[in-house]
Parts: sequence; structure tokens; C-alpha cells
Amino acid sequence: MKAEQRLLLQRCLAGIGEARPAGGHALLLDDRAIGWLDQPRAALLQSLWPALQLEGKTLRWRSAGRSADALSDEIGAIAEALRARGEISGWRNERYRCEADARSAARGRALFRLERAAFRFFGLRSRAVHVNGWTTEGRLVCGRRALSKATDPGALDNLAAGGLPADEAVLACARRELWEEAGLAHAQSRHLQWRGLIHARRIEAEGLHDELLHVYTLQLPAAFEPRNRDGEVSEFLSLTPEQLCQRLAEFSPDAAAVVALELLLQGH
Repeated sequence: MKAEQRLLLQRCLAGIGEARPAGGHALLLDDRAIGWLDQPRAALLQSLWPALQLEGKTLRWRSAGRSADALSDEIGAIAEALRARGEISGWRNERYRCEADARSAARGRALFRLERAAFRFFGLRSRAVHVNGWTTEGRLVCGRRALSKATDPGALDNLAAGGLPADEAVLACARRELWEEAGLAHAQSRHLQWRGLIHARRIEAEGLHDELLHVYTLQLPAAFEPRNRDGEVSEFLSLTPEQLCQRLAEFSPDAAAVVALELLLQGH
């Protein structure tokens, strides 16, 4: 690998976890920091959620010892109200888990569950899985996100990637995404290799994107032809490490960091 290529990959990987922006309001559940909102979203949230307490630059939500299900119902109703006002789009009817401790590869206890499309509005930390797939010729198979995707439409992506639902195991999610997005049967994905965890954080139009990426790699079967089954991939490309470095800017930010990690670990 050329020195300038290594530097490009290192910068891509280092830039994915931006610092939480200055200003705005931290969202706390009792004394636990769980999210972040900018000033306009914080003001709107206060108007819809009278139980939320403003303490300086902090918005505090009191659990009062209620269960995860009860808290899910409360914040879910607020998310529905935000959706009705057009503040949350891309509703998927799929819930993510807000965890008591979401810093490591091991999943934390669920504080509550919430529609995945609402996570950015509240600045909550989510999880996703990403899988790189290598051909026997040493090329990485990448998908192009369909134009109908709510986020990063048309951008290049990893072989398979997707958000981690509230009650699905990480490895099971990876194998499911491989089947849905690339048509890879479970028997063909049993040799998935763990690559590591990437913390992605940045401001998007929908709010704060704060996500832990579980990264895997897989040696694909000889003569494997990917076939998308869920309509979320418009085409597949087979790219050499050199081409990947040249086209890194065409990938979604998270997928680019996952590619960068893989190439650095492979030493290409």
C-alpha cells in the first residue's frame, strides 16, 4: 500500500467519530446521558413533552422506576407526535434498543425501545452491522444503495449492512442482511470474521447520528453472484483495493470507514 493511500484510509477512519457538537442540550434519563438535541429540536420537544424538565443545558426525563415497556410507550407517543408534524421521516415500524451501556461489542440492557427513524431526532446511540465480502480474486464486492433509501440514496455501500433491531443478536443480523441484500445463504456465511467496532457520530439533517458499527469480513464462495432480495441495492460492483481508495468518496460515510478499516487490516 502506498503511503498516501494509507494516510487517506487513516483519515477516513479517524474522521468518522466526530466530537459531539458544542451547544445544544443533553438528554438524560434520570441521571444517565442518553442523547443530544440541537436548540430548535429541544424547544420543540419541550412543547410536546411537558414532563421533560429543562435544567440549564440539560433535558431530564424522569423514569420514576417504570419498566422499559412503559418508558417505550411514553417516548413512542412523543415520536408519533413528531412524525405527525413532519419532524421525523422514513418511518420503518422497526424499533431499536436504547441501551444502559452502549460502548462495547456486548449489548447493554434495554432502557426502552423506539422506532429507528426517531433515533437521530433524539440523538440516541444505535447499532448497525456491516459486512465486507472478498472475492477469490482479491476484490471487494460493494453494493449501490437504491435511490429509494431514506439515507444516502445512490451511495456505494458494503456487501451488506443494516441497523440492529432491538431484540436481534448481532451475528444473526449480519447473516440476515447478507441473505436479504446479497442473496448469500446462511450456510455460506458461517465463516464470518469479526473485524472490530467503529463509533460513527456526526450531525445529519435528521439530527445527531450516533452509532456503533459492528464490522465483519467474509471470503465469498468461488463464482458467487450477489442477488439483492429486498430492493435496497440497485447494483453490485467488484472493486480492487486500488479502485476502492480512488472511489472512497462515493461511499456512505459509515461504509467508507468500514472499507478503510478492512484495507488497513489487510495491509493492501
